[in-house]
Amino acid sequence: MPRNRYYSGPVTDHFDGTRFFNPGEPETDRTLRDILRWRRELPDNPWPESVPVTPAAPEARVEGLRVTMVGHATLLIQVAGLNLLTDPVWSDRASPLAFAGPKRITAPGIRLDDLPPIDAILLSHNHYDHLDIATLKALHQRHAPLIVTPLGNDSIVRRHIRDARVEAGDWGTCINLPQGAEAHIVPATHWSSRGIGDRRMALWGGFMLRAGGRLIYFAGDTGYGTGNIFKAMHARYGAPDLALLPIGAYDPRWFMAAQHTDPEEAIRIMRDLDARAAIGMHWGTFKLTDEPRDEPALRLAAGLSAAGIAPARFRALQPGEAADFA
Repeated sequence: MPRNRYYSGPVTDHFDGTRFFNPGEPETDRTLRDILRWRRELPDNPWPESVPVTPAAPEARVEGLRVTMVGHATLLIQVAGLNLLTDPVWSDRASPLAFAGPKRITAPGIRLDDLPPIDAILLSHNHYDHLDIATLKALHQRHAPLIVTPLGNDSIVRRHIRDARVEAGDWGTCINLPQGAEAHIVPATHWSSRGIGDRRMALWGGFMLRAGGRLIYFAGDTGYGTGNIFKAMHARYGAPDLALLPIGAYDPRWFMAAQHTDPEEAIRIMRDLDARAAIGMHWGTFKLTDEPRDEPALRLAAGLSAAGIAPARFRALQPGEAADFA
């Protein structure tokens, strides 16, 4: 058995002693043959070189609930005087290399220097489009935020930022945040890897955030799978006031369905959770998969219309856009 370089702990219903897994859900591992087939079948739908962005300049604190899109899975959550970032990536590429890999086509919706004081970061897993060391270093130097993350990702962060404030937990763990807020780590149907030989050695997940009497769900990366994890979240935590849900990076479905939701599945998650409102994320910034850039937002709008759901209830935000929730 290979040695887990990130985490050592007891066997559980989703950890075999070396690797984490998604119990009862579709297999997320893909073979080299699968990857080569995907590359052979790539459609001709190039994204634009860049899309204009007007960056926001957020207030220092917000007493209600406001979410501002930075790009991809990076959002600024301002709730009850607390400022949090999700999966912060300000780098030009979602890659271990500065000169290769998916390049962002939308500038960050907030400039790093325009961020308000950041109290905490919700870090869902270790893929490069979610865990960006350069950005974490910059945020640590400016704000020294608490980083909350699933098991094993703390080892990755501390390897690069020795004095980072990091708290890691398993699915079901509750971690206390400033001002009496709570971050509950919840399951996602996904996987993890930073390189060769470390597949599924760090845990992945989402978060249920309780703050100021609000419940906010950040999904991170997830497939829909059986849907059981979302029904279980609703039973345990109740209906979120707001769900931040991935709507992009879903094609081709034979390759991506187990690990990434499409817009129609994101609507199913919103309904499974009985979320009062939702924001669509994880689309339009990095070209990771085959769908056209604008398709996630268009399919989301069509899916909401078909389901008789008001479009204002589930919005696909562009970088720099903010939404307030009464």
